[in-house]
Amino acid sequence: MDDASSSLQATMARIGHDARDGARALRLAKPEVRTKAIAGMAAAIRRRAAAILAANLADQTAARATGLNEAMIDRMALDAGRIAALADAVAAIAAISDPVGAETARWDRPNGLDIARVRTPIGVIAMIYESRPNVTADAAALCIRSGNAAILRGGSECLGSNLAIHAAVVEGLEAAGLPASCVQAVPTADRMAVGLILGGLDGAVDLIIPRGGKGLVARVKAEARAPVLGHLEGLNHVFVHAAADLQKAVAVVVNAKMRRVSVCGSAETLLIDKAAAGRLLPPIAAALAEAGCELRGDEAARAITPMAAATIEDWSTEYLAPIIAVAVVDGVEGAAAHIASHGSGHTDAILTEDAAAANAFVAAVDSAIVLINASTQFADGGEFGFGAEIGIATDKLHARGPVGAEQLTTFKYVVRGTGQTRP
Repeated sequence: MDDASSSLQATMARIGHDARDGARALRLAKPEVRTKAIAGMAAAIRRRAAAILAANLADQTAARATGLNEAMIDRMALDAGRIAALADAVAAIAAISDPVGAETARWDRPNGLDIARVRTPIGVIAMIYESRPNVTADAAALCIRSGNAAILRGGSECLGSNLAIHAAVVEGLEAAGLPASCVQAVPTADRMAVGLILGGLDGAVDLIIPRGGKGLVARVKAEARAPVLGHLEGLNHVFVHAAADLQKAVAVVVNAKMRRVSVCGSAETLLIDKAAAGRLLPPIAAALAEAGCELRGDEAARAITPMAAATIEDWSTEYLAPIIAVAVVDGVEGAAAHIASHGSGHTDAILTEDAAAANAFVAAVDSAIVLINASTQFADGGEFGFGAEIGIATDKLHARGPVGAEQLTTFKYVVRGTGQTRP
């Protein structure tokens, strides 16, 4: 092993050791201390906005020089508005209820034992993510709110931005009297650091959360020596049922696709009920095209309105770009079958005025988020009232959908007795 590898191993081992100390400090900290730390992070982000923007501009310049596509550049880009929104999201997390210590159930046994199920921190959470430097702030704040220490390894393309935001996080922690080890950022783009995190850092890591493309999530799940909470790509569908309100459908579909094409809640496939496709598809397609979206349709869709031909790959592609695949399907059953074959279990929506059809869709579609008459772009922890999210979990254990502070806790049972012994 060369000196650089040996040095990185030592650095990561120290990060893991320090994270355990940070987790202990957070477990014992009072809720108001955690609140003060998170509010301090938000204030520090605002104070450090110029430095964060400068670091982000340098990251963007370097990313373009390497040929990174513009959709990915948009995901990593910050401006004054996004910095303000980032600080607002952190402040919102400071304002939500602290989940640690909350009783979720309590009951008495015939023998007099009093049993309570109580929320408790997971411990040390390692997050590996790509692009989006706002994840650094969101993850830090949510981990502190839930009493967990965090080890954050962002994408190499955003290293400068992530470290600049992390400096604000540390400022907030220390102002509240908490150690900087509560949230640590991996200070290198070396990919070996990811492998060391996946190895568990000598047992220091309790949970690994990947947030990024299919390749990253697949690697984490294959190599991790600690539990993984998965966040897959957003292969999201909007199904326009025959009983949809046309005006509502046009507005929702355009928003679901075009509000911001680079987010994981963006719709990637439009499904049209064949019972009313001739009425519904032309105006929806025209509105999408007017908004700058390219349509790629199956044979039935192309027979109704002009568009490019879809390939088999289009049904399983997360474009993160102004492109949408279009298929004509046979009612709720056909839509659910298409989603089951091609979706990622992230977010899917039905547009209909028929309550029975809506209920049938909800029952048939097994995704983390299922919407009725609303844009898929609401797939966001902030929109769910969580303040922010650490990701949209597409696994089924132990959390699913937007992962906020409450979803970053586990529980323990507290059993109170009066001297009982078991016969």
